[in-house]
Amino acid sequence: MTEDPRTPAAPQAPGAPGAPGSPGAPGSPGAPGEVLLSAERVGMTFPGADGAELDVLRDVSLTLRRGEIVALLGRSGSGKSTLLRVLAGLARPTTGRAVARGGPLTGANPDTAMVFQSFALMPWLSVLDNVELGLSASGLPRAERRTRARAAIDAIGLDGFERAYPRELSGGMQQRVGFARAFVQRPDVLLMDEPFSALDVLTAEHLRGELLEVWGAEAAPAGAICIVTHNIEEAVLLADRVLVLDGSPATIAAELPLPLPRPRDRRSPTFAAAVDALYAELTGRPAAAGAETGPPGPLTHPLPAATAGGLAGLIEIVVAHDGQADLPDLADELSFDVDDLLPLVDAGRMLRFLEVEGAQAFLTEPGWEWHGAGIAESKTRFGALAAEHAPLVRTIVRALEHSAEGALRADFFRDLLARGFGPDDAQRQLELAIDWGRFGELYDYDADTEEFVLGELAAGFTQLLTDDAGPDPREDPGRHPGGAPH
Repeated sequence: MTEDPRTPAAPQAPGAPGAPGSPGAPGSPGAPGEVLLSAERVGMTFPGADGAELDVLRDVSLTLRRGEIVALLGRSGSGKSTLLRVLAGLARPTTGRAVARGGPLTGANPDTAMVFQSFALMPWLSVLDNVELGLSASGLPRAERRTRARAAIDAIGLDGFERAYPRELSGGMQQRVGFARAFVQRPDVLLMDEPFSALDVLTAEHLRGELLEVWGAEAAPAGAICIVTHNIEEAVLLADRVLVLDGSPATIAAELPLPLPRPRDRRSPTFAAAVDALYAELTGRPAAAGAETGPPGPLTHPLPAATAGGLAGLIEIVVAHDGQADLPDLADELSFDVDDLLPLVDAGRMLRFLEVEGAQAFLTEPGWEWHGAGIAESKTRFGALAAEHAPLVRTIVRALEHSAEGALRADFFRDLLARGFGPDDAQRQLELAIDWGRFGELYDYDADTEEFVLGELAAGFTQLLTDDAGPDPREDPGRHPGGAPH
């Protein structure tokens, strides 16, 4: 018999709150509001390059109760999936703990089931066998396992496909199998890691409706659902509460209750107000924590995941809206998720092209000037603002200016970024800096030699910035300049 990874809680007196047989007790099936799973001041740190540590989560606390759907909403890289793994008992937090039914988790949580973004089906097993796999460690007789698997398949509308193999199914049908494999376990908490993000828009919308239909049935497939998403409308459509994760390391920046009746109407004022409130939460605070620790640098203020061409496209769209755009409406118009739109907005704010108030984006005077400039002038303006306001671009330009031959290998900057980023994120930051620097003609990059080479425009910008800033940037390559290019 496998040892239960939950540490037993201290015995309680009969009739005491939470004691077996009492109202709201963990052992009382269907007790409304019963706490099924919680995180208590969870922190998670991973080893980084050169012995540095990467803080992903800090002091995160949450509670999942019977009868509710909770959405974990945040940007890409905000620690949502890591937190879900902690709740599943698949990752042990560096600090704090996860608690299930009164006892801290020390291993995989037997009272949860997981639905993955990537379907995670066994290609050599049929639909029926994949679903039954969810009960493989249950100890149930084979006949009962088969009966429950068939019932779960029927509940998600795949009856008739029991003998089909994953390769014969569409993406939506494969994810239905993933749902059934989780449902068949009848878990306390169903954990869902962006389960609709790999599907096309129409299939995802249909599957969300089916999930809510199953959830509203008399025999719900789980006591509670916790879903990770970066889609704001999806969070408002599904959840009873939305927890916003933000910062680096991530914390729960906001909690929004959604006491809206189901089915929910996307066109209703209350739905729109909830969407606006969540956009305001995600755009109303810096993309990275650390602004309060000193001048912005490459580690505290990374480049948003937006290309110069993508930013130019966003500015064109805002101009077409007379210089003011409602971000939820814009995302809906473009079929964008949070991870599609907000990095572009962040880039616009970093370069002073946009200002954001709540869920509204406004084009600034520099934004209007950049849009109205000719090709050559627009590149010059972009380069000047990037050299002043984009910390990594500024660092590269200054370092090149003070190198012997105006050229440095990429490894120099990788080593700098390794103090705060993993290898993949550091490389992505360099790729963004290359794109921005080339667009602004600040420097070029030779992919064969992996060298940055200072451009003619950059030399002039750097001299102006250095004259205004005062101290030698070699002493502090992340130091914010005191002045702007003229």
